[in-house]
Amino acid sequence: MAASRPLLVLTVLIGLIASGCGGEGQRDDDGRLLVLATTTVLGDVVGNVVGDHARVEVLIPVGADSHDFQASAAQIAQLNRADLVVANGLGLEEGLESPLDVAAADGVAVLEVGPLVDPVPLRPEAEHEEEHEVEEGEEEEHERGGLDSHVWLDPLRMAVAARLMAARLAEIDPATDWMTRAEEYAAELAVADEAIAARLSTIPEDDRRLVTNHESLGYFARRYGFEVVGVVIPGGSTLGDPSSAHLAELVEVMRREGVRVIFGETVEPGALAAAVASELGGDVEVVPLFTESLGEPGSEADTLIGMLKTNAARIAEALGRGR
Repeated sequence: MAASRPLLVLTVLIGLIASGCGGEGQRDDDGRLLVLATTTVLGDVVGNVVGDHARVEVLIPVGADSHDFQASAAQIAQLNRADLVVANGLGLEEGLESPLDVAAADGVAVLEVGPLVDPVPLRPEAEHEEEHEVEEGEEEEHERGGLDSHVWLDPLRMAVAARLMAARLAEIDPATDWMTRAEEYAAELAVADEAIAARLSTIPEDDRRLVTNHESLGYFARRYGFEVVGVVIPGGSTLGDPSSAHLAELVEVMRREGVRVIFGETVEPGALAAAVASELGGDVEVVPLFTESLGEPGSEADTLIGMLKTNAARIAEALGRGR
């Protein structure tokens, strides 16, 4: 018995090192890695990187709002079986933070891409608005919330994210060439970026002012030369509760700036945006964009590239109607 104890300890240590350092990873029933993505957008990116070499499943379904999604017991159990979990981070998946933290503490590989793709602060106006909502004991959450989580609306940032995913997968399964597919997909995103820029190039400088449902288009605006001048729901989450004073101020901003379009979201009913439009009267319209989720399978926005191109087309058309 005494001689067998060192061997048992050594066996356990080897198992712990192997699970912590990757290697071949834990294979799914069909022999492939199981990769979980929190959002439909990340699921599409991961799918382009892994091809047939891994099974990809998405936690937050199409059309759901990432900010208020709550995982089921079955999904939480699935987190603990995954070889890799790809999350956005930066406070986007508010209802998944605790399950993700527990999974990571239990040794599951979790990659949060948002903090790794050069995230930028929310607009100064948004940070000022959030300051009034911070309660005692929420300083840490507020500090994190100062960064814009919507990194997927910049295709070049998502090209970086694809490479990061491939690099992490290579740590788990070095026998598979993940990076080649990631580079091919990154090249597709670069082509899409050029097409989007060309589609938006006809919009005059004076018309490049956006009002959105919440602070979701910051990266898109930075990439393609727009300015977000106001939002219906203050802050980087759809869960904010705008005051009547905030909405009244937004109406005045739109009047002053001559903005006649509010860009809503497919995951939100848009009642508040419609109310603001009604207050302004005239020909003010609410145009829904795909911001938090891809579209249904078979739609024009069921991939990240399709989503970005669709948004660009809707923005260009809406702003063009205002001229």
